[in-house]
Amino acid sequence: ALVVRFKSPKPRPRKDSENYFLCIDEKHERQRLGNLDSSATVDLSIIVPAYNEEERLPVLLNDVRNYVAKRREKSSGFSYELIIMDDGSKDKTLDMAMEFARTHGIKELKAVKHVINRGKGGAVTQGMLCAQGHYLIFCDADGATRFSDIDALLDCAQKSERDGLAIAIGSRNNQALSGTVVERSHIRAFLQWGFHTYVTILGVRGVRDTQCGFKLFSRKAARLVFPNMHVERFIFDIEILLLARYQGIPVVEVPVNWHEVAGSKMSIVRDSIQMALDLLAVRLNYMLGNWTISNK
Repeated sequence: ALVVRFKSPKPRPRKDSENYFLCIDEKHERQRLGNLDSSATVDLSIIVPAYNEEERLPVLLNDVRNYVAKRREKSSGFSYELIIMDDGSKDKTLDMAMEFARTHGIKELKAVKHVINRGKGGAVTQGMLCAQGHYLIFCDADGATRFSDIDALLDCAQKSERDGLAIAIGSRNNQALSGTVVERSHIRAFLQWGFHTYVTILGVRGVRDTQCGFKLFSRKAARLVFPNMHVERFIFDIEILLLARYQGIPVVEVPVNWHEVAGSKMSIVRDSIQMALDLLAVRLNYMLGNWTISNK
């Protein structure tokens, strides 16, 4: 009862300024965000949650830019949007993103500034709710996952898609079978094992790597998942998987190339305890029927 009472997340409504994005359109630099309920207008939406990522974000932006250039060599009509969700950063993350867009002429880059920090899950959810893509992916700002691995996720999502529903998630397991490469510290590997064990005990089974920040959704699947989200901190990945299971959305794991990048905002001890309590609160709220799921 104490966990449910005091640890249940309570997402705040958007502030008015958070309904707009910045871009390099000379006539309309500040524009109103779209809506996930509308029809898709681009092939792919890329959502990047960013908090104090002034130094690490350029690596990912270059990776995305190179991927788009190669993709358009094969398919000139490929369209996308790159949504940078600046989650209340105290550095120049937003300025850096806009300068990158101006330098490389990326009109598809949209930058949203949160008034205060929500957390990674909140930034991802808010980005998804305004995305315009036929497929939507979120990825970490540090560039730890090779962005071109999205092709493998897209291929697996399309093969597993059922009635327009599909989720493909990057996995840092099964690399020996796939030929992909994962580089992580021993402490991080141990914590991942411990967390996976805890997740399994609480009944979230069938996924070997729940926390990889590289997950792709069909538009219909995103519509069923993100309007129902409650969690705004690190444990939000688990709620995504729970909502997918409750609503019968196919989920496929896809091995990806990943390496550990210095500068993580996560505290190993504090955030591990926080994640454990948050996960228990999430599981209890769904089990007890405190949280209902809308299928509209």
